[in-house]
Amino acid sequence: MQEKDRYLDLPLEDVIGDRFGRYSKYIIQDRALPDARDGLKPVQRRILYAMHVDRNTADKPFRKSAKTVGNVIGNYHPHGDSSVYDAMIRLSQDWKMRHLLVEMHGNNGSIDGDPPAAMRYTEARLSSISSELLRDIDKNTVDFMPNFDDSDTEPVVLPSRYPNLLVNGSTGISSGYATDIPPHHLGEVIDAAILQMEKPDCTLDELMAHIKGPDFPTGGIIQGAEGLKKAYETGKGKIVLRGKAKVEDLRGGRQQIVINEIPYEVNKANLVKKIDELRIDKKVDGIAEVRDDTDRTGLSIVVELKKDADAQGILHFLYKNTDLQVTYNFNMVAISNKTPKLLGLKQMLASYIGHQKAVVTRRTTYDLTKAKERAHIVEGLIKAISILDDVIQTIRSSKDKKDAKDRLQAAYGFTEPQAEAIVTLQLYRLTNTDVTTLQEEAAELQKQIDKLESILASEAKLIGEIKRELKDTKKKYADERRTAIEQEIEDLKINLEVVVPAEDVMVTVTKEGYVKRTSLRSYAASNGEPPGMKETDRLLHSMEMNTTDTLMLFTLKGSFLFLPVHQMPEIRWKDSGQHVANIITMDSGDEIISAIPVKDFTEERYLLFTTKNGMIKRTVLSEYKAQRNSKALMAIKLKKDDEVIHAALTDGHQDVFIATHNGFGLWYSEEEVGVTGQRTAGVKAINLKADDFVVASLTFPEGENQNLFLVTQRAAYKKMKLSAFEKSSRAKRGLVMLKELKRYPHRVAALLAVKKNGKVWMEGEKGMQEAVDVSTVRHSDRYTNGSFLLDTTETGEVADVWYEPGEDGNTVKNDANEAAPPDKVTFDTDDNNNQTKLF
Repeated sequence: MQEKDRYLDLPLEDVIGDRFGRYSKYIIQDRALPDARDGLKPVQRRILYAMHVDRNTADKPFRKSAKTVGNVIGNYHPHGDSSVYDAMIRLSQDWKMRHLLVEMHGNNGSIDGDPPAAMRYTEARLSSISSELLRDIDKNTVDFMPNFDDSDTEPVVLPSRYPNLLVNGSTGISSGYATDIPPHHLGEVIDAAILQMEKPDCTLDELMAHIKGPDFPTGGIIQGAEGLKKAYETGKGKIVLRGKAKVEDLRGGRQQIVINEIPYEVNKANLVKKIDELRIDKKVDGIAEVRDDTDRTGLSIVVELKKDADAQGILHFLYKNTDLQVTYNFNMVAISNKTPKLLGLKQMLASYIGHQKAVVTRRTTYDLTKAKERAHIVEGLIKAISILDDVIQTIRSSKDKKDAKDRLQAAYGFTEPQAEAIVTLQLYRLTNTDVTTLQEEAAELQKQIDKLESILASEAKLIGEIKRELKDTKKKYADERRTAIEQEIEDLKINLEVVVPAEDVMVTVTKEGYVKRTSLRSYAASNGEPPGMKETDRLLHSMEMNTTDTLMLFTLKGSFLFLPVHQMPEIRWKDSGQHVANIITMDSGDEIISAIPVKDFTEERYLLFTTKNGMIKRTVLSEYKAQRNSKALMAIKLKKDDEVIHAALTDGHQDVFIATHNGFGLWYSEEEVGVTGQRTAGVKAINLKADDFVVASLTFPEGENQNLFLVTQRAAYKKMKLSAFEKSSRAKRGLVMLKELKRYPHRVAALLAVKKNGKVWMEGEKGMQEAVDVSTVRHSDRYTNGSFLLDTTETGEVADVWYEPGEDGNTVKNDANEAAPPDKVTFDTDDNNNQTKLF
């Protein structure tokens, strides 16, 4: 054969596909997933079998773990020693296994995640219950297969005198499959198995009358019977698992929370660290000290509370925000008939029962064969003793053993096994009394044969034998249930005042989206200076709020950010805030247009939205109470080219005033706007001409004669009384607010509600800013265009307008259930830069 003929020319994808398929088959069948019959993965089965062969059992002294690991690697499992030792360690950890399969002396790790000592230091042996998995393995009860080098054989599966898959559970990740089977109570599982044997068509509810749910070695409390039933029906389901905690009273009116049990597979040290971090970071108010008091008497995590702290509220917070409460997902995948399958409870028990029927049948057949063989020999011995002198004479006259056997068979009709037994008979057995013993043994053997044959002949007797053995195992090994079961998942409602210290703070939001909360002390020390921010930025909203309040930020693109004040970064007044996008995920091109403080979402209040394309929407505030606030949520449904220009909090009895770019103003009652849901687009607010759009929307109490301050794109301004307009109804065109010019007409850039004092600022396209004092501006009628503030030939058209209230205007303090008045409008400018002095 030439060198080139040794290689195949194949496409890479075919080779990779084939090899990965082989690898996956091996990983699935022979490594990561347990067998549905004995509940063991191959490495676990090999460890137990190697210890059994080596007589390293519960009734013998402990032996070095390294010896067992060496035996396993050398004879059955040709992989790394760490993989074998790690598997062996897990079988010995009482916080992982419901019933230990390996007993160990020495450091075998801890619930804190500490590593075990090296295998040269630890000693191990099989536990007593492991002998039940291996019992009768030498009676041809299971198939054996050659080991990796054909030098020995190993069992394909263990006889398993109890349903180990359910009792100890399993966890593993293979290629394309994963499994998570929780441990269960031995007595309950055996009772369910017996029920299914007696009544194969029993319902899941009947089985669940015995198996209440998982029984974790670490105890805890399971909540959610619906998830349990689904898991036992389909193999997949979800339950809530929480630790057991109690509140204890201390001297001085203080209390402490003592946690005695934690959820399964939760690292205790990490849990204690997380609870302490909540205390250090002040995420929860009222925790004085967290310590781990675990000792040889049992697990104990103590959370000492400050005086007057709400213990139940803090405990609920710990359940919700730490691993003191976790979600456990059932994914009961096991190898059944050499195939990975998602198994429900009935299928798991059926697999085990089918296995036990095969095991007991094979064991009974083996015992029957042995009993018949012995009965045959005993029969020959009785016959031989009855003609003892002749037999002895025949043997003495024989040349050798073979000749003696042949003569006995020929002369007296003995069979070959009988003749073998006679010639190997010891002389002391040749007594007259021995006949009686042999006859008793023969009778006993006949009874045994009859019994074994009846078991093989009757399904009911076979099941009866399995039941008897299961009951023996239950009586010997079953203990008290450790995990409690509760039907409903408790809704963890946390009173904010429990976990957040109530504190009045100053909250600021800037035009570019920077937010912060500042202590009143830091604010007072500023002596009225503006808060720290970039030079290009300016203040959008500043208000006094409480840490138990919520700030709602509404954006141009119709989203809202739900921001509890206590989650805002605490920053000094003179320092810049943090961008809101670092706290809550939002679209990069979006910008904040309004900030509304909210104290309580339960009152009858409404959010009112107005859009650029003339839509208006009113929704009950309570619909905007978010459970999660990791990203921006939908506030209003917008068409592609639309934008939100105003969002306000109302009491349902406000007036609405809408101004359009072309100079129309419409005034009507909020009650004209019907209430719709959160994810709706609303109704028509104003009847717009084809080239018109909304630039401003104001809300104010009914009957209040507002001062309206209008600014045009040409930097002209005027102040009007609301009474200059007639109150109308929704979706009308509105009344004219400007005098129409043929050349370079004025268009509304902004309309603001102003008080007696304060300043209105205008910024041109080129960045120049100028302010006008509101108190110096006289009231005008609707048909004038006002006075000029900027020369737009130098500054460009007006790009931004905002209002700074005076001392008797809007104070900084805001009731957290009242909307902050609109104080800023941003808008697009026209392309027409021609300017004229004509009014």
